[in-house]
This record gives sequence, C-alpha cells and structure tokens, in this order.
Amino acid sequence: MPLIKSISGIRGTIGGEPGVTLSPLDIVKFTAAYGTWIKKNSPENAKIVVGRDGRISGEMVQRLVVSTLNAIGLDVIDLGLSTTPTVEMGVVIEEAAGGIILTASHNPKEWNALKLLNADGEFISAEAGKEILETVENEAFNFVPVDKLGSYAINETILSKHIDAVVKYPLVKPEAIKEKKFKIVVDAINSTGAIAVPELLKALGVEENDIIVLNEEVNGKFAHNPEPLPEHLNELCNEVKKKGADLGIAVDPDVDRLCFVCEDGTLFGEEYTLVAIAGYVLQHKKGNTVSNMSSTRALRDVTEKAGGEYFPSAVGEVNVVTKMKAVNAVIGGEGNGGVIVPDLHYGRDALIGIALFLSLLSECKKGVRQLRSQYPNYFISKNKIELESGIDVKKIFTQIQKKYKKNPINTEDGLKIEFDTDWVHLRTSNTEPIIRIYAESSSPTTADNIAKRIIQDIKEVM
Repeated sequence: MPLIKSISGIRGTIGGEPGVTLSPLDIVKFTAAYGTWIKKNSPENAKIVVGRDGRISGEMVQRLVVSTLNAIGLDVIDLGLSTTPTVEMGVVIEEAAGGIILTASHNPKEWNALKLLNADGEFISAEAGKEILETVENEAFNFVPVDKLGSYAINETILSKHIDAVVKYPLVKPEAIKEKKFKIVVDAINSTGAIAVPELLKALGVEENDIIVLNEEVNGKFAHNPEPLPEHLNELCNEVKKKGADLGIAVDPDVDRLCFVCEDGTLFGEEYTLVAIAGYVLQHKKGNTVSNMSSTRALRDVTEKAGGEYFPSAVGEVNVVTKMKAVNAVIGGEGNGGVIVPDLHYGRDALIGIALFLSLLSECKKGVRQLRSQYPNYFISKNKIELESGIDVKKIFTQIQKKYKKNPINTEDGLKIEFDTDWVHLRTSNTEPIIRIYAESSSPTTADNIAKRIIQDIKEVM
C-alpha cells in the first residue's frame, strides 16, 4: 500500500521499501521534520508528549519517534499505551509544545501512522502540515550534538487525569449512573480501549463484575476489522443480548470513535452517537452545534428544536474544530461516532462521549432502544465513482452545480446539494482517485435513488 503523506500526518503499512510503505526511514524523516517545526515555532519549549495505541508495530514505531525527537534536541514525555484524546489532553496537562499519536485509527493491524498535535493538544493546521511536508521533501533538518540531546521520561498518570476530568465534567452524573446499576458489554478490539473504557466505567460507578470486555488482550491482533461499523459488530450485538446487558459499547483502536448497541442487540447507529449526546448537552446548555457535511441531518433537527443553530463544516476533525471555534459551538463532531466537547478539549473523545451518554440514560429513565426511537430517522447511502487519470473534477462539479442551481448548495468541501430535508454530498478522496457520493433521506430507497441520479449526472458529464 502506498505511503500516504498529508498535512495531518503520515500513514502506511509496515514492511517494505522506504517511500513506498511506512518504513523506519520514513518515520525518522517525518518525526525529524515535525521536531524541526516545533523548535522553530516554540523555541522556549522543548517538550513533546508521545502515546500509542495497541498495534503490533506500536512499540517499534515509538522507539524510532522518541529517539528521533531526542536527536533533534527535544524532551519526550512517553505515555506508553494510551488513547488519542488522552495524548491530546496530555499535551495541555504537561504544558508541552506538541504531541505525536502513534495510531492508524480504524485501519487494519498492518497499518500505523503519526498524527501531529500543536501546543493546544489539537491537530496541526494545514499551513503547518505543508511546512512539515516541505521539510521532509528537502530533508531540511539538523540533529544536535551529544551534549544537547533531549531527555526521556515516562508518565503513566495522564489517563487517570483524563478520566478524572471526564467524571468531574459538569454534565456527567456519576451518582445517577451508579444508581442505575448498568450492565455493559465493551468491544475493546484488542487495543487501548481495553484499558481506558473499563477504568472510566468503574470511575463512573459501574460495578466491575457488570463490565464485560470482549477482545480485551492489548496485542494489536484485531479480532475483526477495527472500524466500528455494523458489519463488524456482530459479536458485540450477540453478547449484549446473551448477557442481558443494558447496552454495548464499541470503540476504535485509539478510542476517539464510539458507537452503542441497544439492549435487544440492535445497533443504536453510529451517526446517532453525536445526535444523542448533543441532544443531552443542549437540554442543559443552549448553543450551536457543528458536524461535517457528510453527517446526518438529525443533528440539525435536534439543535433547532433546542433553540440553537447548526453549522456544517468541511470533512476532517481539524475543519470541524475550526468551525466550532468560529461559531462558539457547545458540542460538535462527526457522524462516524466522533464527539467533541469543547470545554473539555477540542478533540474527538469516546470517553467523554460514554460518560455523557450514560448520564443521559440515567436521567431520561428509558432503555437504549426506546431512547433511539425519539430521534428523527434518516438513512445515508454511501457510494463512490472511480476516476480515470486526467478527469477534471472541478468541471464535473461545476456542471452538476449548474444543473441544480435552484437548490441550496454548499461548495465549502466539494459540493453539497439540498432537496428539502434530503441532501447529497460529493467530494473527492484525499487518498484515492474517486468521488465519494453520500446521500441522505428519511427513506433508504429515496437516499439510494438520489445517489443513483447524481452518479448518472456525473457519468453524463464525464
């Protein structure tokens, strides 16, 4: 699989040729470029926080990253096995100049990646990413002499501080959660969710013998495809029903995405993770919300019903965060199960998502299935068209825009067209020669038909 370099980091498969896969040489170059950028922009702060998920290659990659940062002259605080949101919070707690998360998120076990953070514990900007990529290309980094090497220290307390901050968050109700005596099944997908999620649940008052963990060995040998999608969660659904549990929880390997299973073994719906949690937050705190424009309209409905205003953003966490700051959103995220609670930190965080969802369940006195039924029901049809080399995508989008010029249109990220409460979103992939076409409607048939109509329009233009 080709090595993928982008403004947000570098990712690829382990093993193979430098420049083609995520080789040790590429890891060192990219880390050195990031370290060079840190030293240029934070000359008074030489501290970097590093953490990793449970991947097989994690320890190997971590050693390369730590040694390279030390060789650049930066001090490293190593969190070891951790989660993406924990590293993000760790940067702020440690007052570091930045951080690196070693995770390929939902990708299979052969993948790994470096995700880069700034001093606020947030993903670096597009401008910073471009500068780092140029440094890699030019190999414009220098290593320090022996008496200037950075230091190395381990900090195993950050996860507990993260969990403590979640439990103390004003809208989290540990006493109410404890009283409910929830029985919960967790699919930890052989990664750091096996450490973080049970610890959180115990801190929230769930009894240890009421926490059932599937795939709990942190060995990176994922028991199934690690993306928390319906087709990968059969074991969790079956176990929830078999054990008579109140709900199931699934996270991805770095614990920034989250979805739930109802007590009858049916899926709550990945798109509705953010919808439910936003609805709960908006009951207690009036304000605006943000999600990327490929996410369900249900968030807009819930927000407007609560008296707030909904704003769409371009796809990508950094874009969601930028829009949340611009409109002072009280809650935001992505339809893939990513929840961002800004007054905790600006990053997708499954731990705060779990705590808020359990608080909602405790307060509403409904089962998970009954809770799901109270939200607007929409269906998203996800499709793609492969592109031949030389295809002018801008021309395609321009022609489609002309055809639907009487409809509300958003061109912030590709092309989004609204049809009353239905919509379709077209955007190119950053990693593949394809156009993604997402369509949503209250009817799955209608959603599919909208997508088919747009695909036909695209083929005619091509």
